[in-house]
Amino acid sequence: MNAHDIIIRPVLTEKSNDGVNAKRYVFMVDPRADKVQVKAAVEQAFDVKVESVNIVNVRGKYKRQGRTGGYTSKGKKAYVTLDQSSKAIPFFETLS
Repeated sequence: MNAHDIIIRPVLTEKSNDGVNAKRYVFMVDPRADKVQVKAAVEQAFDVKVESVNIVNVRGKYKRQGRTGGYTSKGKKAYVTLDQSSKAIPFFETLS
């Protein structure tokens, strides 16, 4: 698996945007990926130095529409903190 197979998309919410100044970024990642694979993928894709990775399994929420109900998709979320000497990821800097 290469870096783009592991990193699915960035998570762009108010809570995740608060961590950009502290070089803390949030990504949806492949459910089979572990911390070591996520760290290597972020370092390879963005050419940065990763300090730590925290991973959260996100379960699907139950949603109703009229009589029928179902679950939203589940996934895995990675909180990636960069080293202080590392450069910031330019994609997130353009959002502020």
